[in-house]
Amino acid sequence: MQGFLYSEVLTVLALMVGGVATPWWVAQQGGAQALALNGTLTSVAAFLFMPLLAPLGDAWPKQRLMMAGLLLSALGAAGMAGMISAQAYSLGWVLAIGALGALAWGLMAPASLSIAAELVPSAQLPEALRLQRSAQSLGRVLGPAVGGLLVSASTGVAVWAQCGLLLAAALAVRAIPRHAAAAAAPRGAWRDELRQGLKASWSVKIERGWTLVSFVGSTCLLPGFGLLVPLKLQSLGLSGGWLGAAEAGLSLGMLGGALGGSNWVAARLGRFHTRVGGTLLQGLGLCLAGATSQGLLLVLALFGVGFANSCGVLAGQTHRMLAIPAHFRARLNAVSMMQLQVSAALGPALVGWALLHAEVSTVYVAMGAIGALSALGFLLVPGLREMLSLEHEQVRDWYAHQHPELFHAQSSPTS
Repeated sequence: MQGFLYSEVLTVLALMVGGVATPWWVAQQGGAQALALNGTLTSVAAFLFMPLLAPLGDAWPKQRLMMAGLLLSALGAAGMAGMISAQAYSLGWVLAIGALGALAWGLMAPASLSIAAELVPSAQLPEALRLQRSAQSLGRVLGPAVGGLLVSASTGVAVWAQCGLLLAAALAVRAIPRHAAAAAAPRGAWRDELRQGLKASWSVKIERGWTLVSFVGSTCLLPGFGLLVPLKLQSLGLSGGWLGAAEAGLSLGMLGGALGGSNWVAARLGRFHTRVGGTLLQGLGLCLAGATSQGLLLVLALFGVGFANSCGVLAGQTHRMLAIPAHFRARLNAVSMMQLQVSAALGPALVGWALLHAEVSTVYVAMGAIGALSALGFLLVPGLREMLSLEHEQVRDWYAHQHPELFHAQSSPTS
């Protein structure tokens, strides 16, 4: 588990450093059009690769997939760093490296989301997921500062550092115990597994309802975490330093929730109410961020949003992971990540349209309010309250018990 946590910190730190350095260089060399094209094509590639590669996460050792994804990401970072160092800008190569990164993410992300359930007993899974979330939040806290410092020295140095961090993460993954792969599948099984995963994600009422409610909520909430923050600060006439403070506030709130805040809240309110309340408070916090005219209050609001985000996510993540049979986890996690990617693309588009008709503060408050109202959708998801009330051993393979026809028997990987 220790190697996995090290890899999570290093991976998120690398992604944050690259997320600062690469767009900066592409915008300098190719302008906003090249930056937008790269972002769009990378998102489309990730959306396609995620479901296509998801069956591998249920058939191959997850440790091996994570290593492959990290090494491919490091290769892409090395290629980008080489271009920057040589001052040899090529939009074609930038797009190719973006597609390679999407391929790497498609291999790595579903495995990373579900591997914790293989590393610890069911009773320890909440603690394992809390530690995973803490590791990711630590990377988020450190990433912008490290990336900014490196870019101020040299963009090339920053991307070479990203490559080194990804290689270090791959080395950390080697310390994760490798579980045996499933038996070799017959020809055509990959297509069948992909179809079964998509069918299960829609046919299980809890999974379908959870995904739809999350889609509405994340479409409205994600712009409030990212796109709307610098626009709001600019509308207030505040300096760029406030953007760093706002990002730090959000990340520290997430870290606080992961380091024990979510457990404290769930112990007092219950998992279901924590899940609903987490989404509700995120939306209300973004309403406050949009309505305020004070930079400090905006930072504090985003801290609260980050805390509520960790509480809401962690309250349901453990039970959902245990409820999904082990040989379906990567595929269903991939569907959830596809939903997030669509939300991440649709949300900014809606914000852009709304800004043609209203001020930043009005749009910010409106998106937060709709996000808060989306929490009520969890009340309508059939069986969700019952599932979240179960103990960890009771909820294991719960989807299979409720829908045996969707989850064909398959032996779980063994160490």
